[in-house]
Amino acid sequence: MSFLRSAMSSSLSRLRGLLKQQNLHAYIVPSEDAHLSEYTSDRDHRIAFISGFTGSAGTVVVAEQDAYLWTDGRYFLQAEKQLSAEWTLQKMLPDVPPYEEWLASNLPKNSRVGCDPFLVSLATSRKIKDALSKKGHELVPLTPNLIDSVWEDQPPAPKSTVFLHPVQYSGQSTVDKLASIRSKLKEGNAFGLVVSALDEIAWLYNIRGSDVSFNPVTIAYAFVSLDSAVLYVDGSRVPGDAVSALANEGVEIKPYDAIIADLTDVGNQSDKTVWFDPSRSNLALFNCLHAERVLEKASPIVMAKALKNEVELQGMRNCHLRDGAALIKFLSWLEAEISAGRQDLTECSVATKLEQFRSEQPDFVSLSFSTISSSGPNAAVIHYSPQPDSCAQVNDRSIFLLDSGGQYRDGTTDVTRTMHFGQPTVWERRCFTAVLQGNLQLERTTFPQGTTGYLLDPLARTPLWGLGLDFRHGTGHGVGSFLNVHEGPQGIGKRKESDLIPLEPGMTVTNEPGYYEDGAFGIRIENVMLVRQVQLERDFGGKGFRGFENITMVPIQKKMVDLDMLSDLELNQLNKYHAEVLAKISPLLQGSDNAQALAWLKEATTPMSRN
Repeated sequence: MSFLRSAMSSSLSRLRGLLKQQNLHAYIVPSEDAHLSEYTSDRDHRIAFISGFTGSAGTVVVAEQDAYLWTDGRYFLQAEKQLSAEWTLQKMLPDVPPYEEWLASNLPKNSRVGCDPFLVSLATSRKIKDALSKKGHELVPLTPNLIDSVWEDQPPAPKSTVFLHPVQYSGQSTVDKLASIRSKLKEGNAFGLVVSALDEIAWLYNIRGSDVSFNPVTIAYAFVSLDSAVLYVDGSRVPGDAVSALANEGVEIKPYDAIIADLTDVGNQSDKTVWFDPSRSNLALFNCLHAERVLEKASPIVMAKALKNEVELQGMRNCHLRDGAALIKFLSWLEAEISAGRQDLTECSVATKLEQFRSEQPDFVSLSFSTISSSGPNAAVIHYSPQPDSCAQVNDRSIFLLDSGGQYRDGTTDVTRTMHFGQPTVWERRCFTAVLQGNLQLERTTFPQGTTGYLLDPLARTPLWGLGLDFRHGTGHGVGSFLNVHEGPQGIGKRKESDLIPLEPGMTVTNEPGYYEDGAFGIRIENVMLVRQVQLERDFGGKGFRGFENITMVPIQKKMVDLDMLSDLELNQLNKYHAEVLAKISPLLQGSDNAQALAWLKEATTPMSRN
């Protein structure tokens, strides 16, 4: 057993000792932080600490004798590699019960199940409680967090500097945003709104930070009432210019932990109703309030943030052009190096080189997530993360899947391209072309107002279904404007969440079908699209129709395409896209320093024909 796994096993034993002290039969460890974030700071990587699993989504259950991890299809292969024999992987598939149902059915009678009330949403806590109570069990919220109690070298809380996100990028002042929120409060007969999600706070107050890797957010809470607005954050992290700007917009700064006392005070006032999002705010905050005077409703910020204004939309277009130029420079460099016979290129080293190209672009801040640079069988691991001591060679013998993105002051990017720098097999080309067909079919579709991503999802899958293939992840997610690369509430996928919110003009959404053959290769093609209103020949029902605008400008590798599989419509669509890429990116690749990249771009975008 390695030293690391030995340490994790020891921590698991000490955790079980605490369970015994607390008279608990099991303990739930979510992957989220106190703000229910998908991506968290190093301090909140509790699942990685106790189990070794480093995926961004999952739930751990530690029982008296056993330990379990529930995660989704993006992480099955990764979890199988990272978990030791002490752990059981519970794959989130239709025939596998969710963890709360498993606990209810498998624990001894009248068991007590612990959780940290700061790490579960109100909605999730009720779901767990309901499942447990049906079998006579009890959910026990308790602090401090038991993982933290056994994590001796837990990283400190992040303390990055808060900085302003000017109106030239945001397109709307904090004053105007607060006025809109207060209008919603009046409509709901509410006194105030609890804001817990980090991207909502960043959007509302036009601030950014770097507390979470790749996500320009600050760990904070907010409370907006009819007559005040508070940012709960360590004041030492807010420089003078930001303090003054926020004060001028009517925002007061208080210590991070002060929200508990303030909410308790509001909760004790019988004439005040508080708006509380049960899915995006934690149980501990809810417990400060009087349940009968809480308006449980989705935060109004969620939709306001999702519906980008014209400044944000143009910023997204602009940053994708610069990002496309960086990626094209990288791909031209990589192909030239491999063609020259270079043998020392690894998944890690080429990812570092790509970051260098991105960092040279104006308004670049950071990557938007850890680059998925994956060669050969590693590309079949959907959210693969290369490690320096084990990363594979990038060469001309295997498929190379590259999923990457950048954070820019004017927007966020997320793009995937799958390449082969040698000769792909017939089967690899067929799989790639089916993925491409799904991508093209979704992009060109138009749909009536009120259509959800759930209804559109099959468009990206039917070409794969024709080969008896599919993929175990969603087809698309929203993307923030210099915010989180995964943004809701919209999405395209098979899960019921994708059927809740219609796709509306101003939203962003990715288009990323794929196929993954375990132990062999993986394929994914991903573009970011804007939802736009479209004018068609007719308008059935007078509701209006929507369509997509693809803003990712990076060529599709032509050698991977099986032309015999493409219809004339698909071939023309691909050629038209490549002509657009050439027209929009070539002006950014002028000068002798970019001669190689420009030549590569011209070759990569020449029209394909059946002759």
